[in-house]
Amino acid sequence: MTLLITVFAAVTATAAWYKKNDREMMLGILCWMFWGASLMWLVDAIFEYAELRAEYFTPALQDMINDTFLGLSVVALALVIWIVVLLIKDPKGVVKARLKKK
Repeated sequence: MTLLITVFAAVTATAAWYKKNDREMMLGILCWMFWGASLMWLVDAIFEYAELRAEYFTPALQDMINDTFLGLSVVALALVIWIVVLLIKDPKGVVKARLKKK
């Protein structure tokens, strides 16, 4: 589940980046984070399959729920990191303008 969730997030972020190709919103950073996480979970799946063989394809319900929460947590963490980077870089000058107003 972790692999599927991060791959879907990576494909969605890549499609958004390709459609907009907006350097100001730094979607490329989001794509790299999601594709990196997908690669990490792919390697994990390969090693887990090498260890469990056929049992890999019949996970328990509790394991699937845990993997789903882990995948969603990874996506949420990547989105938080992306937002923090956007706030720090402030490509459109929104934060700077707000701070100057006060």
